[in-house]
Amino acid sequence: MECNYQLENGCLTIGMPKELDHHCASQLRAEADLLISSYAVQELVFDFSGTEFMDSSGIGVLIGRCRNMNYNGGTVQAKNLSERIQKLFIVSGLHKMIRINDREEE
Repeated sequence: MECNYQLENGCLTIGMPKELDHHCASQLRAEADLLISSYAVQELVFDFSGTEFMDSSGIGVLIGRCRNMNYNGGTVQAKNLSERIQKLFIVSGLHKMIRINDREEE
């Protein structure tokens, strides 16, 4: 799995893997939950810059992390979504739960 995690000033950025499927979903779920609870994360950012595929397991991971952050008063956003991932966000309803950051990285 190719996830990377960056923690800075209460903001956890997760660089999502190339393929977010059932093979890596449980590991990502466990690692993200551990970091969120251990470091009192208030902002969670999913970076999809390298993601080409996501299945229902990946969608479940995102929904679960979003709910956890909402319970703790935190925020969740996603950035660098490809056209394919954007379509998945819309079809699954994730766009209603997670703010999509469309700005280009400087």
